Amino acid sequence: MGWKRYRTRILLAAAAFVLAAGAFYGPTAARLYRVVHLYDEDQIAHNFLNMRDLFPVSTVRAGANPSELRRASMDLPETFEFEGTTRKTAEYLDYSRSTGMVVLRDDTIVYENYWLGHTESGHHISWSVAKSFVSALVGIALAEGRFESIDDPITRYLPELAGSGYDGVRIVDILQMSSGVRFNEDYGDYDSDINRFGRIIAVGGSMAEFAASLQRQRPPGTFHHYVSIDTQVLGMLVHRVRGTTLTEYLERTIWQPIGMERDAYWMLDSTGMEVALGGLNVSLRDYARFGLLYLNEGRWNDEQIVPADWVRASTTAVAPHLLPGKDNPASSSSWGYGYQWWIPDPDMGDYTAAGIYNQYIYVNPRARVVIAKNSANHRYVAERQESKDLHVAMFRAIAAHVAASK
Repeated sequence: MGWKRYRTRILLAAAAFVLAAGAFYGPTAARLYRVVHLYDEDQIAHNFLNMRDLFPVSTVRAGANPSELRRASMDLPETFEFEGTTRKTAEYLDYSRSTGMVVLRDDTIVYENYWLGHTESGHHISWSVAKSFVSALVGIALAEGRFESIDDPITRYLPELAGSGYDGVRIVDILQMSSGVRFNEDYGDYDSDINRFGRIIAVGGSMAEFAASLQRQRPPGTFHHYVSIDTQVLGMLVHRVRGTTLTEYLERTIWQPIGMERDAYWMLDSTGMEVALGGLNVSLRDYARFGLLYLNEGRWNDEQIVPADWVRASTTAVAPHLLPGKDNPASSSSWGYGYQWWIPDPDMGDYTAAGIYNQYIYVNPRARVVIAKNSANHRYVAERQESKDLHVAMFRAIAAHVAASK
């Protein structure tokens, strides 16, 4: 069934819900209706910049002394190559509904621009870019000795997942999106697991209970299949072993130590748990700062924030099922994968955090370039992998251009 027919089903379901339940669940029904229209072409950019108007949030507080990013100025390359064709950079930035982009060369901003209502003080939804932040928190918690090993089964720390698809699954397999859990991540399918999950968030519910409802499809550690709830389980792990919220832990271990410029906001479910898999809302420069932290192998000035070996492991594909390739029989993706970071091509040495509708933190160590990009690309569902590949091609051209301009 096509996307338009799915949208019709969604709208009809929302309308029925509002009419039937509005008198009893007014605020919830209104929120569900707004969530249904979250990706409408005429509203998507505004919605992505104002998610805290839709959901309850917690605040990740910035410190009093933000770290300085130096300034220089350069133009973007006029064109980039993609699969034998030449594309115009400015045209593709417009086509992909870019809301903001920052380019760093080391700690210097060489390009910064905003569109469609975004500003330097604005907060944009991360979607799955948040997964890479959660990975960093797992690595920090491990270094602190809060749990013993990523080879431990997750149920050692989260016994409530016994009997679910996560029963006995190693933490490392969850980090590498190889949990073996059955999950349909198709945003264009009304009945998919990810959309079912979204409706639970919209009307109120527990993400922990949702995770416990999922079942096994394949042996863990044998097949790379993107399961957003894997990241939610990692968030549950950090929360359990640290005895604190993800919000507080992110603030204490990363946000304030590296001098993030602005507060961030984390969406919450009805139990007060952070939407770890994609609910972080961050200013664009602070997305770039997180990329710079990884460019410097987890080090900020004289302090090791994220263990260097964790950064390297996070951005390396170490098993056949994690390697990129359109014909990889052990993966459902053409990109490679580490610990919640994507690796489009190991030979290029670059890697990226990526979220739906084209959110990115792209890191190119060879060129010493970080690119943070927010978007509200309403075409994303129809062009998903092509749009991702196009963005990486554009980012590589920008990185090469920046490196050549030194």
